[in-house]
Amino acid sequence: MSTAYPSLRPTTYLSAALLPLLAACSESAANKTADPANASPAIPVSVAQVSDASASAPVTVTGTFGSRDEIPLAFKIGGVVARVLVDEGATVQRGQLLAALDLREIDAAVAKAQVGVDKAQRDHARLERLAADSVATLAQLQDVTSALDAARADLTTARVNREYATIVAPEAGIVLRRQGTPGSTVSAGQQVLSLGGSQRGRVLRAGLTDRDAMRVRTGDKASVHFDAVPDRTFNGTVVLLGRAADARTGTFTVEVSLSGADALPSGLVGQLTVQVRPTQQASAANATARHAIPVDALIEADKDSATVFTVKGGAEPIAQAVRVRVAQLQGDHATVDGLDADAQVITRGAPYVTHGARVRIITQATLDSASPAATANKGNAP
Repeated sequence: MSTAYPSLRPTTYLSAALLPLLAACSESAANKTADPANASPAIPVSVAQVSDASASAPVTVTGTFGSRDEIPLAFKIGGVVARVLVDEGATVQRGQLLAALDLREIDAAVAKAQVGVDKAQRDHARLERLAADSVATLAQLQDVTSALDAARADLTTARVNREYATIVAPEAGIVLRRQGTPGSTVSAGQQVLSLGGSQRGRVLRAGLTDRDAMRVRTGDKASVHFDAVPDRTFNGTVVLLGRAADARTGTFTVEVSLSGADALPSGLVGQLTVQVRPTQQASAANATARHAIPVDALIEADKDSATVFTVKGGAEPIAQAVRVRVAQLQGDHATVDGLDADAQVITRGAPYVTHGARVRIITQATLDSASPAATANKGNAP
């Protein structure tokens, strides 16, 4: 047994000698980790506060400018067009004669109906005298009375047709389209002219998808930009929102009245932007799920999802990666699901950040102070 101890004693003494050295190394390593100068530098980034998507994502759609009331004008009966007195773009007044049929056949029908009334009146007068003398029966008198009533009705019909053999402007407005020409034969109700009425003004009319139609309300403020008038933007207000979808397009009609657009011609195509007012229900939903952020904050996009880095912490902020769903892209902003209402997203510098990395927030004031002009002014200061 005594022979085993000499072999163990040197090992025991060596371990005891190494203990102070190992402790010093451990203390040095701990100090090195705690030293901020030896830690990885913070990445400079810019951040942006998320905003309510309903307030920052306006509805944008293309529409056509024109009269709110477009009145199709036609003859009540068919015939040959004798005159069309206006052209497209003409300004007309209420009661002005616009077009007329050849009246010869129509006047003849009125004359014929008048002759029928005259004969029925004579027959009725004669039967009244015969019935008074008991020569004619009561039934015969009733028959001629009915014949007189029918003749008078025919005359009324002929006169109405004669009245509607001409087209007069039902209200002041502008002739939008002219389909009829003198000498052409038209059927009853076939459109000859289209009048843009001025009684209810002119509007920009567009079609909204069901999703946008649920966000827009009457009274919302809007702006319209026409490519034909590139140096001007027209302000307006939503005056009508359709409550039923168009059977052909599936869209809901929206009408926006514009101020200062009286001189514009009908038919102009404009870009309509409606500033949507958030409802209480939409605001509550967006506060927990849907928000608007700058497009610069999106990285690693895949179909409708992307990664966004948010900033957590106060004095030493840390970047955290959050996967979000992109609901809509509008200009330089994106509407996303999956962020907290009070989140700050990294915009400038986002591609260089990793999850858990230390970041240093750079504000616009810091950038301005670091600009060459600011540095030069600082050097010239007394």
